[in-house]
Amino acid sequence: MIYDPRSRPVAALVRDRDGATIVEFALILIPFLTLIMGALDVGYQLYLRALTTGAVERAARTAAVGGLTSAQITDMITAEVRTILPNSERDNPQAIQVAKTNYYNFSNVGGGERITGDTAPVGQYNATDCYEDRNGNGRFDATSGGATGLGGADDIVYYDVTVTITRLFPVAALFGASSTMTVGTKTLIRNQPFGQQVVTVRCT
Repeated sequence: MIYDPRSRPVAALVRDRDGATIVEFALILIPFLTLIMGALDVGYQLYLRALTTGAVERAARTAAVGGLTSAQITDMITAEVRTILPNSERDNPQAIQVAKTNYYNFSNVGGGERITGDTAPVGQYNATDCYEDRNGNGRFDATSGGATGLGGADDIVYYDVTVTITRLFPVAALFGASSTMTVGTKTLIRNQPFGQQVVTVRCT
């Protein structure tokens, strides 16, 4: 027998619940999947941050005792972080950025070079002052007194590592967010006194 929908009263069709479950499931499925993918994306970002921080701290402790070059420490951090990146990002040379800046002591971190011979006007650098040329560029720097690299014995090394990759899921784009995630970690460590701390003082 062939079913003819015209044979049923309109009232019966309105009350008919056949197929309602499929429609309700379809309405729920999209927000449910969005929630799951968003949670996985945030979870991976936290995981990536934690493991990157661990990799940086291990490399920094290794560098603190001397014997390795700045390039070797960069390779050490990069190699460890790459193991937790998605396969599509592991060969991306721009995914992991490692910056190392060394300072004479903790008070110099983020600040300028220290004036050692302050002449009038006192409290500001002028041409007759002596200063610690920490970055070796031959001029006084009031705001960036650090030098690139691992420095030497007893120096303070500031590590700044940034990881930028494409998100695992395109959920963020639905809300106008960036399609990439950026994870950063920073740490400070003093090198061991494996030699004499060197600083160049210039008087101009």
